[in-house]
Amino acid sequence: MVETPPSDSQLSPAEKAKLVATKKAAAAKKAGPVGKPLVDNGDGTITDPNSGYMWKKTDAWLDTKKFYTWIDHREYVDWVNKNKEKFGGYDNWRIPNKAEALTLFDKSGAKSLADKNGTDYPIDSIFAPGGASNTWITECSDEKIIRMDLKIGIDTPYPTQEVWSSMRLIRKEDEAAPAPVGKTDAPVATAEPATENSTDAPATAEQSPATPTAVKPKSNVSTPVPQREFSSEERAAMLKRAKAHASEVKTRKG
Repeated sequence: MVETPPSDSQLSPAEKAKLVATKKAAAAKKAGPVGKPLVDNGDGTITDPNSGYMWKKTDAWLDTKKFYTWIDHREYVDWVNKNKEKFGGYDNWRIPNKAEALTLFDKSGAKSLADKNGTDYPIDSIFAPGGASNTWITECSDEKIIRMDLKIGIDTPYPTQEVWSSMRLIRKEDEAAPAPVGKTDAPVATAEPATENSTDAPATAEQSPATPTAVKPKSNVSTPVPQREFSSEERAAMLKRAKAHASEVKTRKG
């Protein structure tokens, strides 16, 4: 006797929901990814022939075992570009924008990669496993913190800057390298001894010209002298001398 599967009317609401989800998953897997497959270049980079983008195979977490706030995210970007020989020899890596980041997210559910916790999320397994499932994107700013969640393909805003994230870096040919900012681990330059033919050698303390002392400009306006207060005895003596002098002058004139 052949058993016939129960009709939809005979299923419970929970069984119906499960059946719908199973059909959707099967349809998505059947559809599979669209476009040409990603290419592992064998030098720590992944090329997407459909968009022309090149991605780093590892993310910030795999490279440094740390997450970054938005304020500090350029610390990682600058480190990657400074150590370009480790990442394909390119020095114009940057964080993606939202549209670029979403090209990693597989809506069909056919692709899967394990994150650092062993949880699968829908990006191509051509990338190195063990990373994080989030990245900073260029839509983020100091005033509006936004992080892309690659598990669900949604960019999420946050009300505080105290949010941490990994990063997936991208580059394209002919893009200019971003100007380095923030902290670097470059060695401090040491002054070379000046030679007689040198024109740009840094000056030593002995060679540095003395800084002229600022001279206060002279003013044509005289400073008033405070009037002295005389005692009554001094005033009487001055009056006596004045009368004697006047009498002497009168006598001389006859």
